[in-house]
Amino acid sequence: MPNSRWSGLLRTKSVEQSLRDTDEADSKLRKDLTAWDLTIFGVAVVVGAGIFTLTARTAGNVAGPSVSLAFVFAAIACGLTALCYAEFASTVPVAGSAYTFSYATFGELVAWIIGWDLILEFSLAASTVAKGWSQYLGELMGSRSPIVHIGSVEFDWGATLLIVVLAILLAIGTKVSSRVSAIAVAIKLAVIAVVLVVGVTYFKASNLTPYIPPSQPGSADEGLHQSLFSWLTGAGNSNFGWYGLLAAASLVFFAFIGFDVVATTAEETKNPQRNVPRGILGSLVIVTILYVAVTLVLTGMVPYTDLSGDDATLATAFGLHGVTWAKNLISVGALAGLTTVVMVLYLGQTRVLFAMARDGLLPRRLARTGRFGTPVPLTLGVGFVCAMLAGFVNFGTLEEMVNIGTLFAFVLVSIGVVVLRRTRPDLPRGFRVPLVPLIPILAVLACLWLMLNLSVETWLRFVIWMALGLVVYFAYSMRHSVLRNTPPEAAVQSPSSGGVAESGGETGVPEQGTR
Repeated sequence: MPNSRWSGLLRTKSVEQSLRDTDEADSKLRKDLTAWDLTIFGVAVVVGAGIFTLTARTAGNVAGPSVSLAFVFAAIACGLTALCYAEFASTVPVAGSAYTFSYATFGELVAWIIGWDLILEFSLAASTVAKGWSQYLGELMGSRSPIVHIGSVEFDWGATLLIVVLAILLAIGTKVSSRVSAIAVAIKLAVIAVVLVVGVTYFKASNLTPYIPPSQPGSADEGLHQSLFSWLTGAGNSNFGWYGLLAAASLVFFAFIGFDVVATTAEETKNPQRNVPRGILGSLVIVTILYVAVTLVLTGMVPYTDLSGDDATLATAFGLHGVTWAKNLISVGALAGLTTVVMVLYLGQTRVLFAMARDGLLPRRLARTGRFGTPVPLTLGVGFVCAMLAGFVNFGTLEEMVNIGTLFAFVLVSIGVVVLRRTRPDLPRGFRVPLVPLIPILAVLACLWLMLNLSVETWLRFVIWMALGLVVYFAYSMRHSVLRNTPPEAAVQSPSSGGVAESGGETGVPEQGTR
């Protein structure tokens, strides 16, 4: 009974059907991207937010010199999960990333929950990083500021302008966006090289001692701002020490958000079975090396106490040594770097919404593509929302919402690898996670551990956001779902493939999925 109110909540959308949907004429994405393009996208989105806005602030306020170890902890969790993403993306090379993977393994309700979660992740991340970009623009402008007052409201025109420009680029096409990313990545990697070379000349090993500073109590009236783990164990709010290090690992996890965005472009990739895993894993290895190197140099240049406060950035350490030219150069590199971060996060947001709209969980007209082979109306609509958020909202601790949303998606993807191995062992897999189920289980445990070290306040906000998502699903998405409104007998055979479309089918994957 496809139209029954409660039927089909856990009905899965088969891999075969997902692949066939990519050939619909009015919602077909152009396949332009190579493994090199995907690696650039991965480095573009990951190297930027972490190096230019999180390293100094986390060292000065939370972890001290041990911030480099915090990056290692976060990278381990990401690496385990990246293996799971690589297998899924090579098996189901369809737009939507974790949303699409969840639809194939857990069913529609879970897919909606993870899609709703990704909306939170990408929109907040893009808007938050856009404000970081504007901060660096302000440093280059000197006395002039990209923030103006409209009555009693602050408007960040710098962040808004960035998103508007990127909206135009992404509407034109992902290949053009990849070329812009390549140029920006070259600029910021050159700047990072300068940071390492110049920073080493000011390096003092004594600044790294103590590597894990003694724990310091936080404000007594800020109980909700302590980590959930700290609250559960009764440690109270504290900075530095081991609790600070663990909290820092959860915070700097924000810096690694990006390789999952690579998975959202699988549908636009040539030979995705080979190129998507290479792009995901290659970009993660590169950025982990860069993060650890930069954080060690940064905390060796100045005492971590000189980096306290909310305004500390990578440029601050050079400014303290009077190296003005390096400070300005870093600001230029940050502008280039953060530009690509916002662009790829923005791209990921549109592709997740595109996949949800194609499935009817959002208005289907949002999945229409134009002559550029991109969903232009959807791209511009997302740009408008993100521009308003970046322009008028002061995010503060809301950036932690990005982390918890991403980690939640990672948990489901890791579990999904095990589930799909059991339910569809016949599917061709361009990449296979080794040591299943051990690696996925370790990925789940690592992500849950990082989630525990996010603040109680973040957990409460996340629960509220998920509850709102369920309201939207039962009020709109459930009634408009293409899968739920398609009779099972109509979905069994497809003229284009001759295979089984309904979940649980045992015939081979259509040709486009086995190249």
